[in-house]
Amino acid sequence: MSSNLKTASVLAFERKLDPSDALFHAGRWEEQNNATAWVPVKVREKSVRGTISNRLKTKDQDPAKLDAAIEKPNLQTVDVAALPADADTLRVQFTLRVLAGAGTPSACNSAEYQAKLQQTVQGYVQQHGFAELGNRYAANLANGRFLWRNRMGAENVQVQVARLVDGRPQEPWAFDALAHHLRALNAIDNGVKELGALVAQGLAGDAHVLLQVTAFARLGAGQEVFPSQELILDKASTRKSKTLYQVGEKGQEIAAIHSQKIGNALRTIDTWYEGAQDLGPIAVEPYGSVTTQGKAYRQPRQKLDFYTLLDDWLLKDKMPAVAQQHYVMAVLIRGGVFGDAS
Repeated sequence: MSSNLKTASVLAFERKLDPSDALFHAGRWEEQNNATAWVPVKVREKSVRGTISNRLKTKDQDPAKLDAAIEKPNLQTVDVAALPADADTLRVQFTLRVLAGAGTPSACNSAEYQAKLQQTVQGYVQQHGFAELGNRYAANLANGRFLWRNRMGAENVQVQVARLVDGRPQEPWAFDALAHHLRALNAIDNGVKELGALVAQGLAGDAHVLLQVTAFARLGAGQEVFPSQELILDKASTRKSKTLYQVGEKGQEIAAIHSQKIGNALRTIDTWYEGAQDLGPIAVEPYGSVTTQGKAYRQPRQKLDFYTLLDDWLLKDKMPAVAQQHYVMAVLIRGGVFGDAS
């Protein structure tokens, strides 16, 4: 069947790890178990007078021109978020749904292709299961990677992950996030293995898995915290040079991190590309894209990008190495539109 099989022109997958936005609250480290002691973190505006610090063009390096430029104030209004003066700890909380059906397309206009895809995915699940991927997702929950910049420089970081059953959190797993290295996704303890097994059950459809993730980062009283920054496409519509993300009705807003950014942190499990020993894990993407470095680590010419591996596996019956099979499945769990449309 593979000899005449072609990639479907319409092929889409829904994400199977579905996080919510992560909300920010402030309180004291010793009050972690007192839910009423935590207050929302607010975003406020700050106006500052900056100096000229950008790299100058050759024609602008004349001392007189530079002095004239420095005399002009660099005025800007920015959003900031910080802990209150009497709070030393940031609490970040979100929920995570783990959905079954990895590898089952939400849209596919080729019955033959879908049948071969499901056969291939079933073969992977029967041989490997979701244990490897589940452990890696669990490791990124335990190490607090989803805190992003809020994790850096923290004195203590504790992550609590509780399974929600009938809306009630069960006994949570507790992790010392700083004891879990961000680069060592395979160095996992029993707690991470238990959580990983639960995530694997959710991906396999053996259990309904809804998790509540709560992280406490001890940063210091009054310290600045870092919600997501909004991308303003129409810059003329705002007078601010930096806008931070917040949710809630007017007057009751709470600083937050985008669900997309949480998802990016959780899927930072790709250590199967060339050069991973130097850079460490990167987010699972079809071309291994790392936007902060302006580089793609899975170039098509290396034959390790998602599309080449998937086509070889399905259309040519060339089974990739086990590590690359994990990668292909992780991309399907990520979701996206992968059709071969003209």
